[in-house]
Amino acid sequence: MARNSATGSRRGLAQGLARWSLRSRGTRRLEGLDQRLCREVAFTTVARVNIVFVEPAFPQNQRRFVAALAGVGARVIGVGESPEEELGEELRGQLAAYHRVGNVTDVHQLDEAVGRAQDQTWVDRLEATIESHQMAAAEVREARGIPGTSLRTTWLCRDKPSMKDALRKAGVPTAASTAASSAEEVRAFAEQTGFPLILKPRSGAGAQGTVRVDSTADLDRELGGFGDASSIAVEEFVEGHEGFYDTIAVDGRVVHDWATHYFPNVLEAMRHRWINPQFITTNRMADSPFYDEVREMGHRVIEALGITTSATHMEWFYGPKGLRFSEIGCRPPGVGAWDLYSAANDVDVYREWAHAIVHGGPERSMSRAHAAGIVALRPERDGHIKGYSGLDDVNWRFGEWIIDAHLPDIGTPTQPVEAGYMANAWVRLRHPDYDTARSMLDDVARTVHVHAG
Repeated sequence: MARNSATGSRRGLAQGLARWSLRSRGTRRLEGLDQRLCREVAFTTVARVNIVFVEPAFPQNQRRFVAALAGVGARVIGVGESPEEELGEELRGQLAAYHRVGNVTDVHQLDEAVGRAQDQTWVDRLEATIESHQMAAAEVREARGIPGTSLRTTWLCRDKPSMKDALRKAGVPTAASTAASSAEEVRAFAEQTGFPLILKPRSGAGAQGTVRVDSTADLDRELGGFGDASSIAVEEFVEGHEGFYDTIAVDGRVVHDWATHYFPNVLEAMRHRWINPQFITTNRMADSPFYDEVREMGHRVIEALGITTSATHMEWFYGPKGLRFSEIGCRPPGVGAWDLYSAANDVDVYREWAHAIVHGGPERSMSRAHAAGIVALRPERDGHIKGYSGLDDVNWRFGEWIIDAHLPDIGTPTQPVEAGYMANAWVRLRHPDYDTARSMLDDVARTVHVHAG
């Protein structure tokens, strides 16, 4: 793997330490010294933080992270796949530099780009907020001695069987699971554990590729859908209500958190077109024994996996067996969850994340003034959008509480159910009372119809 020009100075550590200097613009730099060797050095001079951010332009939401980092005073260096001229004036103005690569998940290409950045300035952080970018970023971070989420932690947060094995050893309640590299191993686990079971990719995000099997016949049929995968995750199905717990942590300490509920559970929502699924974040976390338990579990997960300064997204179930951990991503949640948290708490959560990374702590507290949720509105059939009904009724009843909505133009091709909550039409709203917000989401789901053909 390529390393920057400082690598050759390991044997000259004493001489290198004697030659450290501050550039005139206040950037920290140790001349001729490997950044890995320097991270233990205590600097008393406060300098501007330089952050390499992976893929600043796509998907569109990535621009929010860059704007937040620049907004709290970071010097942001982008590494992405888009031509620089396609970034747009606003994004380009928020970047101090930009390095284009063919593939940001290719470790060698990402390493070379980060090396070019290190040749120009000290790099304080290397940040990646997309699940598929996590491992490449961690490998480069580790090789170049850049502080941040370790390779071990990233692997544990990506590889579901290893993750759950580590958490079971730490006493976190999780479903029985295994990594299986053959159909015979899956069948042996099924014989030992019983049905139903969950099959999923070892490093998938959310519900992507996840299926439930209730019998040996189901198992045989679904195993063919994993194609050439060398190993898959197999889990005991946990009965109960599903939700997620999201955090922003600094040095392993949670500084912001949110609890959110799915209605219905994700697997059911992704199986049936007629369901208009929703999720809603609560504003009732204070003085609740249940949310205290969720928080305690989340904090134990962060400690057991060695998460330091990062956003996290944890899935959980609550049912007859009590609270059970499902899985975690060492990254922000998807499907616009942070937009809901921002609206619910009168704060910019993207900026809070950036402030935690750049300044080591939160800027503002969460108001918990509202509950906020999204309801996905699915077309009645595949084809093209032909029109909508019920929008005027919903707007008349709930207009003051609606945050925003996405209503694809007439003629827009529909997207399949498995494409997710924001693939077609959706409405987001908030209300000071959680139960009222829930009933409003249900009302929107019943009233608004997306016609297609």
